[in-house]
Amino acid sequence: MGKMMSRQTVDLFFKRVMDILLGVAGFLVTTPIMLVVATCIKLEDGGPVLFVQTRTGKDGKLFPIYKFRSMKVDAKQQNEYGKGWESGVPDTFIFKEGNGKNPCITKVGGFIRRTSIDELPQFFNVVIGNMSLVGPRPEIPDITCYYSEEQKKRLRVKPGLTGWAQVNGRSLITNGEKMQMDCHYVDHRSIRMDMYILMLTVKVVLTFRGAV
Repeated sequence: MGKMMSRQTVDLFFKRVMDILLGVAGFLVTTPIMLVVATCIKLEDGGPVLFVQTRTGKDGKLFPIYKFRSMKVDAKQQNEYGKGWESGVPDTFIFKEGNGKNPCITKVGGFIRRTSIDELPQFFNVVIGNMSLVGPRPEIPDITCYYSEEQKKRLRVKPGLTGWAQVNGRSLITNGEKMQMDCHYVDHRSIRMDMYILMLTVKVVLTFRGAV
């Protein structure tokens, strides 16, 4: 038991070091892209460049997540969650639906969503420590508040910029499939697995697989 705890502590230490080093590197390398995107967003409609939303992090702690704004300034999303969810979020539920033709999405927004560029500001979340490079994607509180005890397992680790579910379907998978993959990550996480997921993420992003 002691050896297991010691290994977990070492893995967490190196994971945090990797998050800081690669997070800072990723932020610096993508800064030119982010400046261009920020300029395009501002020129399109004059609205704010960033979109800040509350998400659920490790152990249910709430935190602000940063994204490039992809929706129109006056867009109003009508989402109703919780109907018939007394036993947890249904396995058939899909958070992101649609084919990218949502009229509330701006022209720039459509492009940065397909390419995942809208998520680049989250390198800041990784560096400050409320996210990791790899982990289950952070969900909104309106959904996590309905998690069953079993589903809360995915909240035992820091949410990630990318994860096992993201390299195996992204927005195309159901909640049940996502939960299964996220729990698999929680049970088998390691530095080696994180590096493997990061390599697969590059392929997924470049091919736009599962993007909406």
